[in-house]
Amino acid sequence: MTTDNAVTTHDAEDDLRNEHIKIYVNGEIVPKFDAKVSVYDSGFMLGDGMWEGMRLYNGVWAFFDEHMDRLFDSCKAVSLDIGMTRAEVAAALEQTAAANNMTTDVHCRLMITRGVKVKPFQHPSLSRSGPTVVIIMEHSKAVDRTADSGERGITLASVPQVRGLPHSQDAKFNSHSKLNCVIACLQAEAAGADEALMLDPNGFVNTTNACNFFIVRKGEVWTSSGDYCMNGVTRQKVIDLCKASGITVYEKNYSLYEAYGADEAFLTGTFGAQTPVYSIDAKQIGAGVAGDVTKKIRALYKGLIDEHIKENSVVKTFTC
Repeated sequence: MTTDNAVTTHDAEDDLRNEHIKIYVNGEIVPKFDAKVSVYDSGFMLGDGMWEGMRLYNGVWAFFDEHMDRLFDSCKAVSLDIGMTRAEVAAALEQTAAANNMTTDVHCRLMITRGVKVKPFQHPSLSRSGPTVVIIMEHSKAVDRTADSGERGITLASVPQVRGLPHSQDAKFNSHSKLNCVIACLQAEAAGADEALMLDPNGFVNTTNACNFFIVRKGEVWTSSGDYCMNGVTRQKVIDLCKASGITVYEKNYSLYEAYGADEAFLTGTFGAQTPVYSIDAKQIGAGVAGDVTKKIRALYKGLIDEHIKENSVVKTFTC
């Protein structure tokens, strides 16, 4: 069982406005409690679909193009026709944000499934009416877990559930099929940790059940090789920022032995940006809060977001 003060990488401040949000369902904007999909939907039945998590900052969707690259590439790889261009996706996002009067500190979950089936069986040809498209937006401000706030980082437990090989289910798919990550999270809870640290098929440190994972050793930033993990947009931005600012960064294989001895550790994701780690398998990492390198990366990332907002504050035309 988890402790009473257990946290997750998706902890957000309570916001009562989320009880009255409106949700995009196949071109219609409906109240939260009227937003429904069929029990025959392929996403509900089989987890047959892809999704993206995005953040809205001052009217700008952060790294929209990168998120669309991943979404459209993933859907193409599984022969899922979104039925929308990038410009149409952008318009649907703007429509949903406007309906909710949302401009900043907003988290979006954009979900695409293969659609409603004519019979409750697996074959994709049974989805014949086109995709299901859902957009959920919430007022969502991440809980501050910087060292200055006094908040501890999250606790991780290494778990037996691994990220699979590309020819089983490629971890680069941001798919609705997340059972392996759910199992990993349950295993972490059973170990008394907040979230799971998952290994790759070769036993090297890979990722958590929800986010990409980084350590800092003697000023160097390490993350996994990337062969078995989600190709996270925030992960890549952190790698690029390190290279541009002179911070040594490696994408490499490394073991739990090296992770236990790290000076700092943090997770990356669209929602939490960079979330510090308190401990791995009950072994405290550094001070258990955001260290100097993590704080520097957080500042660099905030600067990147600010620059991105400034450059994209004028409405753009998105190409297909």
